[in-house]
Amino acid sequence: MIVQAQIERPRVLLVEDDSGVRRSIQLLLQARGYDVRAFSSASLALADPAAADAACLVTDYRMNGMDGAELLRSLRAAGWSRPAILITAHRTDFVVAMEDETCFDAVLEKPLLDHRLLTCVDRATGRGG
Repeated sequence: MIVQAQIERPRVLLVEDDSGVRRSIQLLLQARGYDVRAFSSASLALADPAAADAACLVTDYRMNGMDGAELLRSLRAAGWSRPAILITAHRTDFVVAMEDETCFDAVLEKPLLDHRLLTCVDRATGRGG
């Protein structure tokens, strides 16, 4: 039964330091049927053993402490190889993220359009084209 629940509800690791944005994304993804593990910082996300089971990462770029690219590098170094989506309010982060060897699968600019985020997460988790 637990295995079936994981298949039906892929886990998304969400890391966003803005509590309003984090909660909004969390509710959006949960309504779509995802199991969302939401954190206010990269260090808290990395401390969660369940992070390794995430089917997809959605992370902000600029955060206090470790940024989104550093978070993805840390996950990759630990052997995590799933898709990652970067969200940012700073257009210049697009260039940095695309040149970074961490290879984000998608980069979305804030304010987020719900349908674009859902399309990216569905694609990353194998739930959509």
